[in-house]
Amino acid sequence: MIYELSNPVTKNLITKLRDQKTDAIAFRHTIAELTKQLVYEALKDFPYIEKTITTWQGDKSFKALDETNIIVATVLRAGMPMLDSVIELLPQSTAGFLAMKRDETTHKSVLYYDRLPDCEGKTVLLVDPMLATGGSMCDAIEVIKTKNPSKIITLNIIGSPEGLKVVEETHHEIDIYIAQIDEKLNEDKFIIPGLGDAGDRSYNTPQIN
Repeated sequence: MIYELSNPVTKNLITKLRDQKTDAIAFRHTIAELTKQLVYEALKDFPYIEKTITTWQGDKSFKALDETNIIVATVLRAGMPMLDSVIELLPQSTAGFLAMKRDETTHKSVLYYDRLPDCEGKTVLLVDPMLATGGSMCDAIEVIKTKNPSKIITLNIIGSPEGLKVVEETHHEIDIYIAQIDEKLNEDKFIIPGLGDAGDRSYNTPQIN
């Protein structure tokens, strides 16, 4: 199932990301804010546990999330600001890392690094700002599925209708939370209107011509 955020604050933040005048620090900060919005929506039906804490009136039990049952996985490097944002919200969750490189000729992704923790029976939040063709997302989901999680949820900032269709048809049981569904992919498989290369813009990496 695909869930797209629709509130005005989200749209305002997306516009800031599109603006080429937005510097790397502001870009990462905006990505982080949008990620928190996605987490709020994605976990709104997540089961509570009872947690005993010490309050000003003594020990009492309150509802809380079992953060230790959540793994935040990211596709390096563009997903790092998103991962950091989730870890700030859920500091007891565990981080995992995948690295993929897009082949500019075939437009397909190649996995070259897998550092995922034990996912058995846990919920995995897979964060990646850009969902273009859907290829790297599908590949990442396939890797995570081999770890036997109880549930996989993807969090994305921008995506194309074509890429979303690929992921939904390939992994129909996955819930996709996305801040903005853009118009299309162009002939070079870039999202239009998009926002440029999220990894490059996050870290001031010079583009290779």
